[in-house]
Amino acid sequence: MSLLFDPVKLGSLTLRNRFVRSATWEGMADEQGACTPRLIELVKRLAEGDVGLIITSHSYVRRDGQAGTGQIGIYSDDHIPGLAQMAGAVHEYNGKIVAQLAHAGFFANPKLTGLPAVCMSAVEGYGEIKRIEMSKEDIEAMTDAFARAAVRAVNAGMDGIQIHAAHGYLLSQSLSPVFNRRTDSYGGPIETRSRFLLNVLRKIKGAVGIDFPVLVKMNCSDFLPGGLELSEAVAVSRLLAEEGACAVEVSGGTIVSGDLSPTRAGITSKEKEAYFRESAKVIKAEAGLKVILVGGVRSPDIAEELISDGYCDLISMSRPFIREPHLVKRWKSGDTRRAACLSDNLCFGPARAGEGIYCVVEKRAVEKNRTDVSRET
Repeated sequence: MSLLFDPVKLGSLTLRNRFVRSATWEGMADEQGACTPRLIELVKRLAEGDVGLIITSHSYVRRDGQAGTGQIGIYSDDHIPGLAQMAGAVHEYNGKIVAQLAHAGFFANPKLTGLPAVCMSAVEGYGEIKRIEMSKEDIEAMTDAFARAAVRAVNAGMDGIQIHAAHGYLLSQSLSPVFNRRTDSYGGPIETRSRFLLNVLRKIKGAVGIDFPVLVKMNCSDFLPGGLELSEAVAVSRLLAEEGACAVEVSGGTIVSGDLSPTRAGITSKEKEAYFRESAKVIKAEAGLKVILVGGVRSPDIAEELISDGYCDLISMSRPFIREPHLVKRWKSGDTRRAACLSDNLCFGPARAGEGIYCVVEKRAVEKNRTDVSRET
């Protein structure tokens, strides 16, 4: 059997295979960020489909950190019961789930939060929203918010935590020269720009225990002029390994990176798959920790090559699981056709409209089939 289906360890956590459902934004939480039955059913289907590790969507650790409608929150103890139901639904099918902790920072939505957006540096040119630059004390308070959220994840029965430091959100902003132009101990060279993230990791480890699995999602590059580059991402990955992170999920781009965003369209051939693969291979070789690769993987043979050729240790996908939550089970059964996902990004439209994320192409096909059957009868 393919090595893709071998058990693998992430720190103290043993996964049944090397497939990860990467965090996304489902738009299915209630107005306060609490889990809903739809969200719980979604993760249940992923666990039924034999996904080795499920990462929750980006869960905002403070009320002012919300980015989108229907986003999951983890800023209040009131969220614990719903998160516990989510974890329980995954565990019922012998799956594993970790909570992704996030804050949108510069890209938070004051219309949703009713609060000003906070940022590392008040950079101009990325929208007209007024943003407040954080003081050192504000950064320390934010670090505490991440730690408190981590404790909530533990109390909800999550199997681990992922710190979201990618895609241009707050901790990604702290690493990026584009968004972090500070002259104090949180700015300057990458060693000091990484201080915020490293302090979050240390604080979480102190709150939940050094053996509790903590992963980090980060960019290999921002794909912005003057942004974070691969050499700096390697340096940060080394520091994360020294501080006890058990894995880094390698992504890239930001929500303002245009065609080089994290969710690229048009993955129509194997040559276009795994668009962060070369960066992941460098980080894996030089950083000394497990590497999870996300970004455009659609074919099981490509996934296996990435593992066997040393590009990464685990394969992470998001959009394919929106179309096919049972994709891993299908591949394991011997049906190795590439994922049905068209990489058209239409699935985000319903989430933006407040309907929750789903595959638009699949829904159209189902509705057409129903119409055809109705006409025949």
